Amino acid sequence: MRQNFAHPRYWHVWLAIGSMHVAAWLPWRLKLWIGTLIGLAALRFAGRRRHITETNIGLCFPELDSDQQRRLVRKTFIANGIGLLETATGWCRDPEHLRHRVVFKGQEHRARLQAAGKGALILGVHFSTLDLGAALHSLYFRADAVQRPHDNPLFARFMGRARAPYFDAVLDRHDLRGVVRRIKAGHAVWYSPDQDFGRDASVFAPFFGIQAATVKMTARIARMTGAAVIPLVFHRNPDDRTYTLEYLPPLEDFPSGDEVADAARINAVIEAAIRKHPEQYLWLHRRFKTRPEGEPGFY
Repeated sequence: MRQNFAHPRYWHVWLAIGSMHVAAWLPWRLKLWIGTLIGLAALRFAGRRRHITETNIGLCFPELDSDQQRRLVRKTFIANGIGLLETATGWCRDPEHLRHRVVFKGQEHRARLQAAGKGALILGVHFSTLDLGAALHSLYFRADAVQRPHDNPLFARFMGRARAPYFDAVLDRHDLRGVVRRIKAGHAVWYSPDQDFGRDASVFAPFFGIQAATVKMTARIARMTGAAVIPLVFHRNPDDRTYTLEYLPPLEDFPSGDEVADAARINAVIEAAIRKHPEQYLWLHRRFKTRPEGEPGFY
């Protein structure tokens, strides 16, 4: 059925979309300032998200004292506030205008696979810079992406059109056949497995020392396609003006055939990337919502 996006129930979505278009064209320093204010406002008023973030950081960084954890929570909210402006920039502007702000390391790892005509599974991470990082990545390499469609149909349409210029194809996360087909055809597919998709899709493997429900799909796709799994990490640099993208070497001897060992290895790669800039990770989501049988919930 055709959606009537002029209906009043979509007016707030149109306002959000319009705000993103405006935000994308703001001066750089103003973006950082507004993003910081958004992050601090969310820290103050988004109690549920603050509780989730505090819980995650307490679990994952027990070596930090309470003041250090509190500061990391604050930095996380600021980074994710700025991330909204970064997402707007990635979705609403040509990334070419930011080429001078990008440092791209490890390109040879992806270039080698591309020259050989081989598909790849790009191992991504849910950093606050995710969508801007994807836009900047498209300046150098093309890729497909796996995503969960947004629940709001108007915003889902906007998001799909915004991502279309820098991905060759956007695949539903349930479309395993499509992912396998694209990789076997020589495409690279960007896939971020660092979220909790429930017990049925997962095995439990350590992540920051916590048993976390970790999707089995990464190893399954690699096994079905024979594709290299190549980690891609990206972050905003401490100068708050430039970004680093980096391809790490493809994982060797992966998958191993042991689902738990493979999941633990993927988690270790992601954890190492997060530890370099922990405040830029999406700690606001319930990474540990599914617990092993008999264990109480954290949230």
